[in-house]
Amino acid sequence: MRLILTAIVSLLLPIGSLFAQQKEDQDVFVPISKYLQNGDAERLSAWFAHNLEIDILGSVNVSSKNQAKQVLKDFFTSYTPKSFTIVHKSGMPPMKYAIGNLTAGGNVYRVTLFVKVQDEGSFIQSLRIERQ
Repeated sequence: MRLILTAIVSLLLPIGSLFAQQKEDQDVFVPISKYLQNGDAERLSAWFAHNLEIDILGSVNVSSKNQAKQVLKDFFTSYTPKSFTIVHKSGMPPMKYAIGNLTAGGNVYRVTLFVKVQDEGSFIQSLRIERQ
């Protein structure tokens, strides 16, 4: 009986791990999406890598976390966000990406996010905002 129970648990553990991983993968973009929709550069910057590529309307920079936060604040000041919706997510650890539509300042922008998934957490490596 004990052997059967051990065998069942051994079979179910990978399935539970798979569901936990899928949930974790989905959760990465939930808060990021919320902060983009709210125009909250301060909270969004908590997800930034120490250095990241930020491309806002064709102006590309490799920036520190603080510089990228300021660039994003400036964008949100000029283009007040109304909504953000993820339209596509893909990738496998350690790199995942999402593409979404940001309605801001009366325009629609395509947002592309590359997130590196590590044991220490998930961090945005690249953020691109471009007009559609």
